Amino acid sequence: MTASRSGYTLFLGVALTFAINMMGTTLPTPLYPIYQQQLGFSELIITVIFAAYAVGVIGALVLFGSWSDQLGRRPMLLAGLAFSAASALVFMFADNLGLLLLGRLLSGLSAGIFTGTATVAVVELAPPAWAGAATLVATVANMGGLGLGPLFAGVLAQYLPAPLLLCYALDLGLVLLLATVVWRAPETAELPDRARLGLQPLSVPPDVRAVFIPAAIAGFAGFAVLGLFTAVAPAVMGKILGVSSHALTGFVVFLLFVGSMAGQLGQSRLADGVRLPVGCVVLIAGVACVGLAIGTASLVLLVLGAVVAGIGQGVAFRAGLGAITAASPPRRRAEVASTFFVVAYVAISIPVVGVGLMADMVGLATAGMVFSGVVALLAAGALISLVALRQRRG
Repeated sequence: MTASRSGYTLFLGVALTFAINMMGTTLPTPLYPIYQQQLGFSELIITVIFAAYAVGVIGALVLFGSWSDQLGRRPMLLAGLAFSAASALVFMFADNLGLLLLGRLLSGLSAGIFTGTATVAVVELAPPAWAGAATLVATVANMGGLGLGPLFAGVLAQYLPAPLLLCYALDLGLVLLLATVVWRAPETAELPDRARLGLQPLSVPPDVRAVFIPAAIAGFAGFAVLGLFTAVAPAVMGKILGVSSHALTGFVVFLLFVGSMAGQLGQSRLADGVRLPVGCVVLIAGVACVGLAIGTASLVLLVLGAVVAGIGQGVAFRAGLGAITAASPPRRRAEVASTFFVVAYVAISIPVVGVGLMADMVGLATAGMVFSGVVALLAAGALISLVALRQRRG
């Protein structure tokens, strides 16, 4: 194999590893109803299990956020794969709440390491002919992997035996196989003579806050929708819409991430000043469809809401992150971006746990419609903040 072909192979191999690692983090989504039936969990417990994932992501962002610059991309990617493999092993034998929480925590640690490190590694490994498309490849690997998880697990659970074992066993095999790709990949980071490991600081400079606040509110709203679909959508489809197919459940969640990927990729076609407002408007329309779908028990509206909300989330997320990155001082961009991601992953966990608590008190349908309304209000608040910011700037 020539050096050129080897470079392409390793580049695509690391991108594939990124996708498979993220796929593993969303495998449990269509399986929650099975866990609920076999172990007798309430909706609240299901959302708490899901929220353990966000705790792991936030922990990884804070603990390991800057380590790949100090230790290298390869060691951190291998550490992320080790957490992913450990998560798959735990899930293969998980028969109680403690193991499910541990599995999700390990999965979150893996995702938190990969989200930043793998994105940079893919960009740095890109051959010259792919340099312009490297960020696109990383985005597709990230969001595509997250979307494939529910689809992969749902199809296996629907048509093959051992639904709580098979998908994790296959995922473990893929992770171990792709670890050899990461092992063979060259180190792309320029390492310091002496590594300085520490916590990733989280703060926002005062002169960036006017841009950060509306972007963070919109990001919070969009990630809350991702949390709703990946934690509660299976219950909504089963108990409200009467859909018992794990494959169909996985497909609907898959469409949400496809929409997000499309929104992230397509937002560059919009003018800079309208990207975030457009994302907010589309997100409001999407969650309105989701609320109506729950209220009317309509699968068509839920599918439409998943796609539209996904597009809105993708546009708002990419535009918001781009705006705060551009507004931040170069030496503090990683710090501000990490703060933005922490806000996003808090949004994935706390609101969804609130939905679970409300569902146990007043019913899943009411909780889902209230949640949709709150997310729409948050997106509207971000939109109003953006209009006010534009008016102040004249």
